[in-house]
Parts: sequence; structure tokens; C-alpha cells
Amino acid sequence: MIPTEKITKKLDIPSDIGYIKKVSREILAHLQRLKVDKSIQFDIRLSFEEALRNAIEHGNDYKKDLSVAVAYEVDAESIEIEIEDQGRGFDVKKVADPRDEENIMKESGRGVFLIYKLMDKVRYNKKGNKIIMSKSLKNVSGGQDAD
Repeated sequence: MIPTEKITKKLDIPSDIGYIKKVSREILAHLQRLKVDKSIQFDIRLSFEEALRNAIEHGNDYKKDLSVAVAYEVDAESIEIEIEDQGRGFDVKKVADPRDEENIMKESGRGVFLIYKLMDKVRYNKKGNKIIMSKSLKNVSGGQDAD
């Protein structure tokens, strides 16, 4: 039997990449209990880990005295994840499309692109230091274009 309760969790983690896998495993454990398709689990794991890495690296500049707020809510239907760093933020519209010829060799911008491709809904706060992303846990195809 698949659990039907809603799980909500909020935590603050230091700007240390060692916490990425720990929190990711916690989220994946909830998804596994819900018997979520492995391809959906993969999309969520990759998106979560990339967004958290961006917050630690680009938002908080690896400053361990700065924390990253992580919140997630998961039930049998969907998951929503919020990640907020203490940095100055950025304008997501200015992230170059990694598919454009002039950007093909650049090392940056691919993570944001992937998050938009793999999650159903992605939005940033106005400051650009908080991402909110969600995905249906039902096995349906699709995602949003990163336009």
C-alpha cells in the first residue's frame, strides 16, 4: 500500500556541498516509499542537487557561516521544493541558453536549463536567490521549455 500522507519538511543547512547527497537521499527515500517511477526520481534528484549546489556555490560562495534554507512538501500526487540562499541573487533571464552555438563550450548555464527541462514548474523570486520547483509524481511525459 502506498502512503497517502503529506510530508512537509524545512531545514537550514550550511553552505557545504557535503550536505547535498544527504538531503537528496532523504527526499528520495520519501519518493521510494511512494513507489514513484525511477525516471521521475532521477529528474527530481538531478534538479534538486543542481539547485542546491548552485545555492551553495553561486549564492553563498561556499561561505559555511551562511545557510541555505531547504523546504519540501511531498504527497502521492506531487513534490514541491524550495531552496533559498543568502546571496545577492541573479536574473534567471540573463542565463545564456547552453544550446546556442556561442555558449556550447561554456561551463555555466546548463544546470538551470536542465532544471527547467526536468521539472514541471520552476520559478524564482524577484531577487533571484530562491527557486521553487515542482513535479507531478504521476508517470506523465513533459516539462517546460527553458525559454
